Amino acid sequence: MPHQIVITEKTSQAKDVRAAVGPRYGDILPAEGHLFDLLEPEDVVPAWKRWSPILLRPDGLYATRPAQGGNKASKLKAIREALRTAERVWLATDCDREGQLIGQEILEHYKYRGEVMRVLFTAQDSQTIRDAFSRARPNTEYGRLYAAAVARRQADQIYNLSLTRTATVTLGRGTRRVIGVGRVKTPTLAIVCKRELEIRNFVPLSYFEIVATAEVAGGQFQMRHAPQDRIVRREIAEDVVRAAEGFAGALAVRVEDKRQGPPKLHDLPSLQKLCSSRFGWLASKTLEVAQQLYDGQGKKIITYPRAEVRYLPQSLISDVPRMLAGLQVNPSFSAIPAPEPPVIRKGASGAFYDKGIEGASHHAVIPNVNTIDKLREIWPRLSSDEQKLFDVIARAYLSMLMPDFRYRQTTAMLDVRGFEFRAAGRQPIDLGWRAAFPDWQPADEKGEVQLLPLLRNGETAQLRNPKIEDKETRPPPRYNEGTLIEAMQNAWRFVEDEVLRDRLKEAKGIGTPATRAEIIGGLKKQSFLIAQGKHIVPTEAGLSLFGILKQADPALVDPGATAQLECLLDDVVVGKQEMVGAIDAVCHVAERIIGKLVEGAATGGPSLPGAAFGNNDTAYPPTPAMKRYADSLARQNGIKPPPGYKTSMSICSAFLRQHAPKKADRETAGKREPKSASPAQLSYASKIASAQGIVIPDEAKSSSAAMAAWIDSRKRTKRRKSGRDATLRPAKSIAPQLTSPRMRSRKRKDDAVAVPPAPAQPCLITGTPLRIPYGNKEVAFKLGARYGSGGWYAPPGTDLSAFGERGWL
Repeated sequence: MPHQIVITEKTSQAKDVRAAVGPRYGDILPAEGHLFDLLEPEDVVPAWKRWSPILLRPDGLYATRPAQGGNKASKLKAIREALRTAERVWLATDCDREGQLIGQEILEHYKYRGEVMRVLFTAQDSQTIRDAFSRARPNTEYGRLYAAAVARRQADQIYNLSLTRTATVTLGRGTRRVIGVGRVKTPTLAIVCKRELEIRNFVPLSYFEIVATAEVAGGQFQMRHAPQDRIVRREIAEDVVRAAEGFAGALAVRVEDKRQGPPKLHDLPSLQKLCSSRFGWLASKTLEVAQQLYDGQGKKIITYPRAEVRYLPQSLISDVPRMLAGLQVNPSFSAIPAPEPPVIRKGASGAFYDKGIEGASHHAVIPNVNTIDKLREIWPRLSSDEQKLFDVIARAYLSMLMPDFRYRQTTAMLDVRGFEFRAAGRQPIDLGWRAAFPDWQPADEKGEVQLLPLLRNGETAQLRNPKIEDKETRPPPRYNEGTLIEAMQNAWRFVEDEVLRDRLKEAKGIGTPATRAEIIGGLKKQSFLIAQGKHIVPTEAGLSLFGILKQADPALVDPGATAQLECLLDDVVVGKQEMVGAIDAVCHVAERIIGKLVEGAATGGPSLPGAAFGNNDTAYPPTPAMKRYADSLARQNGIKPPPGYKTSMSICSAFLRQHAPKKADRETAGKREPKSASPAQLSYASKIASAQGIVIPDEAKSSSAAMAAWIDSRKRTKRRKSGRDATLRPAKSIAPQLTSPRMRSRKRKDDAVAVPPAPAQPCLITGTPLRIPYGNKEVAFKLGARYGSGGWYAPPGTDLSAFGERGWL
């Protein structure tokens, strides 16, 4: 037998393969994710070291070089040495496009010319792995999968670095800030910014609805006036109420028996959306928990979690009996009525659909058939979160095998002197698959479905107590991580062209299931997005960047344009597009945008203002003290703070400037009712007095302000005696130094972004931390601010309103 080796994607995978097949296929050597990076532009063309607005596309492709960090060097060395004598290689990396790239790029870099077999498995139990090795195919059959991965990686490097450099030198003139542009990250930011601007600019519309109680022989129920357009004038609503008062008339009743099929199985985005809304999980947490269920030690009870389709191949129909038997062992699932016989739904509207997984390397996420019979012993090993997620996946699988939900839909209409009133109700006939979700209610049923009494067509209904309900239109909801990922997946919704919308519906949106959570996390780390409860909102820095890029060229922030590029890259997998052609298309778009940015700069187009990223009050949320003060002012004045005041320092500062008491008012109020010295001030003053051998004068104890002044005077005296006056030194900047463009390009290339300066560190001295901009030292001191080893602070008892007005809290 020829000398052979197995290459896996990571160490845990190597252990699973070793446990499944032993040494039968040779030494098993793990990688550590990507063992190679692409060369930097200046490594290819030295002139590219200087940032300029050009397309950074080399002749051919960017070559690879060994990656740094972790154990990558030792892992790569072991594989490299083994390749020298290996006559056959078994690639057993993950079954998706990225897994293909991780394994094959090693062979391409070292120009390996031996036999290569590709091993694909969608679960990591021993039986699945053994079956995968027995079904291994020549790696040449997966050339398109590798080409698609290469196209995506090369296109991202060219697009992201070219446009980041171009935007920085054309829009960031004089700011010494990097303006990050990413093919996926920038449109993702745009999705959130557009929604935030919609909310901020939303003007609510008041309207009126009329509801009345209808009485029939079988009981009573609610009927609502159902006009074609909203009623926005109260006098019209009052006319309807007068018409309905005491009205009796014949009901028009329509009864239909309907049926509804089960929801689709889950891919990763649908799991992330569901877990975000139901459990409040971050998208990254859903993936992390799913990964544990997939390959965690002693678990391995679901299939590959980074799924991007919601169908199964028809070959898995034969697994249904075994899967049902295994799930029924668990008490949670034994209460679900087992389908007998199971309903097998094929085609686009079903679950088993071969065409639905074309171009995808793995199917929907389901329980692992090879470990399902061990569920009884595996279940206790799972954490509570893992049990929750497995429950979601298992119930989805069970529901797809259960009968349709059948119900009777009743609609009743009543013509009230020309005004139509309507009521709708639903009576279940057979729960079917809904029995798998006893606590679940579809969104379109919430608050709308009522149980109607028995109604007959033509019977008389008497209206009682008609009344007007005041309503108001609401702005669109903010995104959470789940709904944002769904928006990324369905980027066709942002396209106005109907033909293009239909084409993009078949695409997979922007980004990939495995990277979307990472993209959102990256925007948070760069302070362009922040979490506000369960919601995701842009910071002022994020909104500024969005506005500047949109003005420079709308294509930079257009999710639809990015979805078109994603479509071209995905077409490589199914052979509709060549690798070089896909890269050409992305480069053509990048080159056009570069031209528009250069043209705009030449004609005095938009540029990045220094304050957009260099000022803490736009890049960071307000301090807790500012939020507390804003809440206090809102309560005192009986007003509502503006949207965004809890997340944007500039919004909060503007609110404080508008509503905080003016200086003259504060001084007058202080004369009427001086604030007494705080316990902390008295304690600190006692220490000073003891150390200096003096007595605290009574006038210093009369008020907080007097005590603060006395403490300050004694501290200054002490410093003058020692010849040191650290208090008067300007604060040392703690913002990180900007790296050079060359060093910036060493950063992660998938999406470079601007990095705002770090927020001020908490003060080490008791008091309220302050954010005093450089050059405002004298004003700060006059207002009572002090500077210690931890930065600027306001001593206990200092009036904070003046700092709030200036946005320094």
